[in-house]
Amino acid sequence: MDRFAAIDAFVRVAEAQSFAEAARQLRVSRSVISTRIQQLEDFVGAPLFHRNTRSVRLSELGESFLPDCVDLVRRSNEVVD
Repeated sequence: MDRFAAIDAFVRVAEAQSFAEAARQLRVSRSVISTRIQQLEDFVGAPLFHRNTRSVRLSELGESFLPDCVDLVRRSNEVVD
């Protein structure tokens, strides 16, 4: 698993509240986003989102995990830009 790609996908889904929108932003398929999120959830050992057919919302763990992930993605983008 590419942890950074999974974390980036997590941040995008959380901010957009949509797997489809995150996929569009990252120019990958929705299934790629789903796989990355599943791998990250397997890694942390718990769900990061509550999902149903109409909505995606952060779990309690997802809410506590998000700020650090946002900071990591932001700092990484600063380094490469």
